[in-house]
Amino acid sequence: MKHSRISRVVKILTTLQSGQKYSPADLEKLLGISRRTVFRDLKELQSIGVPYRYDVKSGGYSIDSGFFLPPVDFSLAEALSLLMLVHKMRNHLPLPFRNSVLLAGLKIENNLPADVKNYCHTSLSKVTISPAQHTTIKMLDSIYEVIQKAIGKKAVLSLSYHSLHEQNSIETSLHPYHLLYKNKSWYIIGFSVMHKSVRTFNLARIKSVTALDSHFTDGAGFDLNEYLGRAWSLIPEGRLYDITLRFSPMVAHNVAEVQWHGTQRAQWEKDGSVTLNFRVDGLGEISWWVLGYGDQVQILAPAALREKVLERAQKMLDIHKKL
Repeated sequence: MKHSRISRVVKILTTLQSGQKYSPADLEKLLGISRRTVFRDLKELQSIGVPYRYDVKSGGYSIDSGFFLPPVDFSLAEALSLLMLVHKMRNHLPLPFRNSVLLAGLKIENNLPADVKNYCHTSLSKVTISPAQHTTIKMLDSIYEVIQKAIGKKAVLSLSYHSLHEQNSIETSLHPYHLLYKNKSWYIIGFSVMHKSVRTFNLARIKSVTALDSHFTDGAGFDLNEYLGRAWSLIPEGRLYDITLRFSPMVAHNVAEVQWHGTQRAQWEKDGSVTLNFRVDGLGEISWWVLGYGDQVQILAPAALREKVLERAQKMLDIHKKL
């Protein structure tokens, strides 16, 4: 109990010394303790001579940044990039253990020289990062932790999962190989006993996951790049296609400035349009991407992709004609 209390008080000390002001409600949420415990720990800080202050205007507590912790030798660029992640991007990315990210960042921030810290605060006050859209994953911390530990121990997972492919809930044993964040969501890739093959599972569709006492021996040579191959995104289909797309001048620069695929090649046309070439495994994923550009893209090759997109576009027309 004594060790737990000391650890908690140190966390409050670290948090308040960041230079920002935290209300009792903020501390409750961040540290996972009751309001009564917050005030008891603040009193503990006071009793050992830690000079915290209460700001009536903001309703928050803080500690003089020059107190207690020695400086760390970070350059301005190093400190600024780290604090940008902690303070500006932490809540805009589906990071596991986000509170831990903040606490770790505050520990480092507290050790910065006063001039570096002030420079960072001034710079970051003029920076806004808009939230990115991403999949909401309930219980991300607990699911991620179970999977992460299982990968390290090579423990078999028991997985209950809502499968879009099977259009049903499935149960399988999984040998977890690799965690991947891509396309605005987290995935676990591993050998599924039910499917008898390596599969990709979206963490957002996991209904429950538990580590079993049994262990697996395969997967030592798993290579993510080899597994994904030349898939447009996540799903290799086992057949390569040479894709040629021409984008109108209206979207040409928008499209060409992004590296969509490792095989991408661009050729600019005299009219300001751009032709992009790819060598891609499968047509399913890229067909949806092409549809997103509507009438600003022409599919020059292959015919199979053109047919797939035309079929989906026709279905869109049919659906809207019925309204």
